[in-house]
Amino acid sequence: MRRAQHRAQLAERSGVALTLAAALLLSGCSDTIPDKFPSYGNGLGTLTMPTGDKYAGEFRNGKLNGQGTVTYANGTKYVGTFTDGKLEGQGTATYLNGDRYDGMFKDNQRAGQGTLISRGGSKYVGEFAGDKPSGQGTLTFSSGAVYIGEFRDGRQNGQGTLTAPDGSKYMGGFRNGAFDGQGTLFAPGGSVVSSGQWVAGKFADGQKAGR
Repeated sequence: MRRAQHRAQLAERSGVALTLAAALLLSGCSDTIPDKFPSYGNGLGTLTMPTGDKYAGEFRNGKLNGQGTVTYANGTKYVGTFTDGKLEGQGTATYLNGDRYDGMFKDNQRAGQGTLISRGGSKYVGEFAGDKPSGQGTLTFSSGAVYIGEFRDGRQNGQGTLTAPDGSKYMGGFRNGAFDGQGTLFAPGGSVVSSGQWVAGKFADGQKAGR
């Protein structure tokens, strides 16, 4: 009975809590940061756009180049490097909803290594591509649960390990944040609860403890 409860609790975390937490982590973090600023001399300077966006920093070759800060009218703020008017290199973005990203940018998007902390307390550390977590990373939930593994398009996709606060653990395949593919579910003490094929967060076929 206790093993069944552990299985149900961890499966629920995969199928529901992971989905919701991932959505929370990424919500509001894809603000479009303008890349079109008028040509504006060389050296240090400030610039206020008709939209209300404000830039303070370096200009070179008539464009934003070097270190600078952009404060957007919508509340988003970026502090970091610019190349030819675009966010490029190391920077920090603080978003209107309270989320914060520290890491690499390329072509106005989060790309490369970075850390994204949500207002709700979730934290992702790892690789980004196309402005989303993609590649290897670690996602720590505010509940204390931790996922370590592969991401694609901002979700847990591929091989990974999810460890719950009570010590129960799932190791195996994930698809869109849920257990999917070959995987093994462990009870807090380390004993195997279920091992086999999972589909959309539910155990489909394989070996279960006591059977």
